[in-house]
Amino acid sequence: MIPVLPEFDPPTRVLKRAQYEAFAFELLDGDVRVRNESYDDPTAHEYRVRIRNGVPDSCSCPADASGNDPCKHRVAVAIRPRILELAVQMRVVADGGSPPNGDDDTPDLPCECEQLSESLPCWNCIDAGRRDLSE
Repeated sequence: MIPVLPEFDPPTRVLKRAQYEAFAFELLDGDVRVRNESYDDPTAHEYRVRIRNGVPDSCSCPADASGNDPCKHRVAVAIRPRILELAVQMRVVADGGSPPNGDDDTPDLPCECEQLSESLPCWNCIDAGRRDLSE
């Protein structure tokens, strides 16, 4: 999967919010529902991000409709390559194809450790049991 963030060139403010806000993601027939759990009523802050050609190209939120820059929901999906990859795979299956790795029911999450210091493993490695914080 090719990173789509450079294509977006989001403002720093939007990128930071996409990184630190408590987003929950749900796959929807090749698109992604993004819910912002940072609010008291997260269901009032739930939007559908449409994925087209492997890129989050639109969102149902008011901010995406009103500006030229991508909204924080689209950026939140774009900076999480595994979510984006799964959405693309789901679109292929929904369109009648088969996923690229159809023989494995439990896909391995990508490792982001190479971007971190050697003493700090990424969350995916901790969650999958490949590394722990005591290493």
